[in-house]
Amino acid sequence: MPFKIIASQRTSCLACEPLCPNVATSEKAANFVIEPKKCTECIVYFDETQCVAVGPVQNTCVIDTSVMCYQAPV
Repeated sequence: MPFKIIASQRTSCLACEPLCPNVATSEKAANFVIEPKKCTECIVYFDETQCVAVGPVQNTCVIDTSVMCYQAPV
């Protein structure tokens, strides 16, 4: 399942954007979002999800249970 960013907890640190191997993180309407179709939880690339690992506030990047599948990396 892909991750999502809880906008109310976001600190504008921008730490996750350059680390995303799938370029799934971007800024939209002054908020950073994770595009579900691109997010693969960093599987294949890293041992842990990078947005979760680098975020300064716990539980800002969480699994998006509203989206049930993701596209495998190419």
